[in-house]
Amino acid sequence: DEIISDNCVVIFSKTTCFYCKMAKKLFEGMNVNYTAVELDVNKNGSQFQDVLEQMTGGRTVPRVFVNGTFVGGATDTQRLHEEGKLLPLVHQCQMRRKF
Repeated sequence: DEIISDNCVVIFSKTTCFYCKMAKKLFEGMNVNYTAVELDVNKNGSQFQDVLEQMTGGRTVPRVFVNGTFVGGATDTQRLHEEGKLLPLVHQCQMRRKF
């Protein structure tokens, strides 16, 4: 919870996951900083996945959170971006942090 509330964009990821790389590239392409939590190199990775499953209903990665809200996996995040809805969410968070 703390990681999600302290950062505008959080990607729970695995270093070897193609879709995780896709999600990260999406934010990099928009010049948006994100926090990546790499579950396969974190000793508590499987506990993280258990908690993520309780929070989001799924264990798969990536699990992408923007402005404290779960937005989905890589394809969901990509779709939001294509619909023009992702950047406004990021900007909302960045504006909130400045005050």
